[in-house]
Amino acid sequence: QVQLVESGGGLVEAGGSLRLSCAAPGIMFTIYTVGWYRQAPGKERELVATISGAGSKYYTDSVKGRFSVSRDIDKETLYLQMDSLKSEDTGMYYCWAQRIIERTESWGRGTQVTVSS
Repeated sequence: QVQLVESGGGLVEAGGSLRLSCAAPGIMFTIYTVGWYRQAPGKERELVATISGAGSKYYTDSVKGRFSVSRDIDKETLYLQMDSLKSEDTGMYYCWAQRIIERTESWGRGTQVTVSS
């Protein structure tokens, strides 16, 4: 498993932006699918965005055009740029990594994002 540590959450007004970071020391991005999940109060955890080992990106429909997932291989860090934030984006955001072949998963502890309307 790989250690994942999120940062960058906070309180922002609707329409604002935040950038989440996920430090993953020692990770080899090419053998992992990595991404972000979120969980709103009283709701199930949902997938937000992923990057495959080859660099292909996926976004859930509700964030397309507003969020951008990226990774910095040298810095061993995953990012989630969130623009045009809405109140429904409020929740705990979790960094996630899955080894492509073994399918083992790692999770961060989460960072809270609160969007005020």
